[in-house]
Amino acid sequence: MSVTASGQPDFSRPTGRPVPLVLVVEDQRQLRRALQINLRARNYEVLTALSGREALAAAATSPPDAMILDLGLPDMDGTDVIAAFRGWSRAPIIVLSGRTSPGDKIGALDAGADDYVTKPFAMAELLARLRAALRRDEPGPQVPLVATIGRWTIDLSAHTVQRPDGAEAEELRLTPTEWRILEVLLRRPGQLVGSAQLLTGVWGPDFQNRTNYLRFHMARLRRKLEEDPSRPRHLLTEPGMGYRYQP
Repeated sequence: MSVTASGQPDFSRPTGRPVPLVLVVEDQRQLRRALQINLRARNYEVLTALSGREALAAAATSPPDAMILDLGLPDMDGTDVIAAFRGWSRAPIIVLSGRTSPGDKIGALDAGADDYVTKPFAMAELLARLRAALRRDEPGPQVPLVATIGRWTIDLSAHTVQRPDGAEAEELRLTPTEWRILEVLLRRPGQLVGSAQLLTGVWGPDFQNRTNYLRFHMARLRRKLEEDPSRPRHLLTEPGMGYRYQP
């Protein structure tokens, strides 16, 4: 990773190099360096981060094609990084951790990780798992995610809201925050999304307790989309737990 003229890390992705970009999140300097060397030797672009917040900032600036993530980070647990990253990216996440208990593995996979490798590990096996994860993530035919709320048809891929006749609704505009909330909820139809998970996915790990943010933005979304905002049929609140999109 290069450094800008101001002395800050430069997370920008080089252009003109059609190779996967891998974000390595590891606070152990020697292991981080070994991963960086091995990945670059196999023609991957590599970004590195020492903490969860640094990783999320890097991923937001230069979205990676895959992430290799330690769970024991100095500022936050790796599962919180997974939950935040999964709020807006489907790129593969391979956990690389010294935690070996089934509970840790299940927690990471349930949070959205694609694979789990325990330390100590064989570099060849980790790289094989990375190749497999990237192959699974290769794009197929583009299928837009379309959902219906009230009389509106919402296309997450095109970022459009349309009337039943297919005409785009010029009078209805959603803010970027509203789109991010819908992205999380609509991709999990019928599933409960916990308030902390939704806050982390939309605003980041520092906002897990700002439930007032969700109440405000969910009320705005209901006023815009639900036919009867006081009796919502699609954007539901589960008191004390979270929110749910009901098709």
